[in-house]
Amino acid sequence: MVTDQHADESDAPETETEPREECGVFGVWAKGEEVAKLTYYGLYALQHRGQEAAGISVSDGRQIVVFKDLGLVSQVFDEQTLSSLRGHVAVGHCRYSTTGSTTWENAQPTFRTTAIGSGLTLGHNGNLVNTAELLDRARAAGVPTNNGATTDSDLVCGLLAAAAADRGIEQAALDLLPQVRGAFCLVFADEATLYAARDPHGVRPLVLGRLERGWVVASETAALDIVGATFVREVEPGELLAIDDDGLRSSRFANPEPKGCLFEYVYLARPDTTIAGRSVHATRVDIGRRLAEESPAEADLVIPVPESGTPAAIGYAQGSEIPYGSGLVKNAYVGRTFIQPSQTIRQLGIRLKLNPLKDVIRGKRLVVVDDSIVRGNTQRALVRMLREAGAVEVHVRIASPPVRWPCFYGIDFASRAELVANGLDLDGIRRSIGADTLGYVSLDGLVAASEQPRSRLCMACFDGKYPIALPDEAQIGKHLLEGLEKGVAGPAAPVVRAGYGAEDALQRP
Repeated sequence: MVTDQHADESDAPETETEPREECGVFGVWAKGEEVAKLTYYGLYALQHRGQEAAGISVSDGRQIVVFKDLGLVSQVFDEQTLSSLRGHVAVGHCRYSTTGSTTWENAQPTFRTTAIGSGLTLGHNGNLVNTAELLDRARAAGVPTNNGATTDSDLVCGLLAAAAADRGIEQAALDLLPQVRGAFCLVFADEATLYAARDPHGVRPLVLGRLERGWVVASETAALDIVGATFVREVEPGELLAIDDDGLRSSRFANPEPKGCLFEYVYLARPDTTIAGRSVHATRVDIGRRLAEESPAEADLVIPVPESGTPAAIGYAQGSEIPYGSGLVKNAYVGRTFIQPSQTIRQLGIRLKLNPLKDVIRGKRLVVVDDSIVRGNTQRALVRMLREAGAVEVHVRIASPPVRWPCFYGIDFASRAELVANGLDLDGIRRSIGADTLGYVSLDGLVAASEQPRSRLCMACFDGKYPIALPDEAQIGKHLLEGLEKGVAGPAAPVVRAGYGAEDALQRP
């Protein structure tokens, strides 16, 4: 048995209420490069997309080795581990769970073997809506369960591995992917080839980059920048890419019906990322300007809720001609923690992340710009904290419309019953959070700031119009695959312990 280093798998009680995206994916095919280290830095750039677990698989053309664990990228990997992961094909993943619990088995990349003994490793960003249907298909095909994994990602990997024995992975993917419904960006690999696929709606971003001696695919352009790759283009909705010794080839498994996630521009993506040709930072500044026009306020200072509220606050200050200032200090080292806080610390809540600059705030009428309101707990605590620091008035401005519907395509929002905007009108929300005034940017204003056609955007969390049909409530949910009857465990990839080389890889039972 491998005695991997494990973080404590118990989750700390949630003190944050912002939405969380499922994952970041990264893949590289490059000979003569340290692909594990390139992947490490690519995941580092994508850390904001998932902070529960991280993993990298590497192939040298003969075998695939996977190293993964719970925790941040910098906690899971060290120099010695990365140096032991040698090869020219790598798949990387950082996870926030929307399907399956936070366990080692559900960390990615996931691994399966085919009937002919070759390996397949896969990382997934998104969330499927026909998981139950795919499970029935897997059972009918005799696809075994995989060491306790309970994710839609592992299910897809198992189906691909099963079909690849007869048709090869590329043809198996072209046959399977039209049957997969939901939001998905997949990066997967066998011993010699890197693959990438994006769902026909292109809900989540996925981009292609060029290295001097290879290719890179990643969730965001910021990850290309950090590894020195040149942006080539987005992976198209409904497209499958394959990269090997023969170069790059593209296939279509579905006709594109673009519905890119509008919330990527609001909160999910890094500000230094570009989506559909539009800078995320420029979009957020423009949202702030429109917000100032739509919801003006008489105030002395505009301050952001860092970091995601900063560009919109800059835009609000520009549009309103109210001075911009930094009134809140963010602890840059607070991520998802596995340490249980004491009751005293839990009651402090938001102060774990933010603390007011009292000298800046005292005696001021403030406009406070945040990216979104989900349950309202964060804003309620923030308004109270600012008043205690001496603010005379607190005017809250939100750089997105009210979130009234949950996301089933890869964002971990609260349930609809928990969404504050679902049960209260604007004044009710204002009173709930204790603000003097409250204003949201309009949906029209947000769409205009994105510079994307409304017809090419998914706005379901704002307008309740889901572009990909949803199944019955009983066939969807984070823990759908858990508690089902167990099958026969599938073979595991070699898993390297920290400090051991690939030649010492052991089998995890």
